[in-house]
Amino acid sequence: MILDRYFARRFALSFTSVFVIFLVMLTFLGLAENLRRYGDDAAGFGAILKLSVLDAPRGIYEILPLITIIASVTMFLSLARSSELVVVRAAGRSGLRLLLAPALTSVLIGVLAVAVLNPVVAATSRAFDAEVADLQGPRSVLGLVSSGLWLRQGDAAGQTVIRAARTNLSGTTLTDATFLTYDPDGAPLARIKADTAVLSDGAWQLDGVKTWPLDIDGTPEAMATQAATATIPSALTPDQIRNTFGVPSSIGIWDLPAFIARLQAAGFSAQRHIVWFQMELSSPLFLTAMLLIGAAFTMRVQRGGRVGLNVMAAIMLAFTIYFIRNFAQIMGENGAVPAALAAWAPPLAAAGLALGILLQREDG
Repeated sequence: MILDRYFARRFALSFTSVFVIFLVMLTFLGLAENLRRYGDDAAGFGAILKLSVLDAPRGIYEILPLITIIASVTMFLSLARSSELVVVRAAGRSGLRLLLAPALTSVLIGVLAVAVLNPVVAATSRAFDAEVADLQGPRSVLGLVSSGLWLRQGDAAGQTVIRAARTNLSGTTLTDATFLTYDPDGAPLARIKADTAVLSDGAWQLDGVKTWPLDIDGTPEAMATQAATATIPSALTPDQIRNTFGVPSSIGIWDLPAFIARLQAAGFSAQRHIVWFQMELSSPLFLTAMLLIGAAFTMRVQRGGRVGLNVMAAIMLAFTIYFIRNFAQIMGENGAVPAALAAWAPPLAAAGLALGILLQREDG
């Protein structure tokens, strides 16, 4: 038990040291990049420093697997060079048994990262985007294609497809907007064009409106009507619109299930968010796999030039698995594979591979 606590503490200290070093590096790199981007604007040094601090959590969260593999390699090389691993093995403790405490520590780190750091990253990412929008002026931060911004809302009364040429930061004010309404069976009801559309509580408020009925016999243009204002009911919220067209990481893990349910109820595809949610749930296992990979190549006593080769092999294998995981995420977002398989297969395969190498080296 004393040995378990010792090795768990050693890994926690190693992880913390690498984490702090990378956090400082990312902050200064972000400061240099933001100075290059916004140094000529009216923003002062304080505002640019604030941008760098807000963006640092997102960067550090993305490289947690890299931090874990480096912490693992650092710890086991230190233990091997000090002959502590030799002493522990001489006392009858197997290599796999020695890994239990660090592995549990990595699982705990992963759980804390998902439960605590993930909501912090989501909040700071939204704040960073808002600060950037203030510096750059009234630009859209939503997903736009060449034909404009597309939204869809729906309820029991039918679906409404919305296209707009431009929008504001929150997605609540649309310019040159077109609304196509459909009944529950999918038949078109009307086409409504507005100069502007503002999302209020439970409805779109339209100005400069022209309506073409599509559910009648005859020419829609001949039956078209014009009005100064009009109202279209809507269940959309500003956060829902913004987050839908942003990255799923801008939504905290605790809010993600309810957000996915709202997306699906409104008729949006929530596949990206479902895959991201599963990826976050599998993060503790993935960090543990990174620990095991580092241990597989650096637990034995290192001599001569084999140290560099083993460290390079561990890091290269970790990067390979990291890219495979990203590729699986893309496959899951495209619907090519189930979300759970895309999220859980790479870390399970990585952990199995690392355990296989450990068994071969320790007992083979």
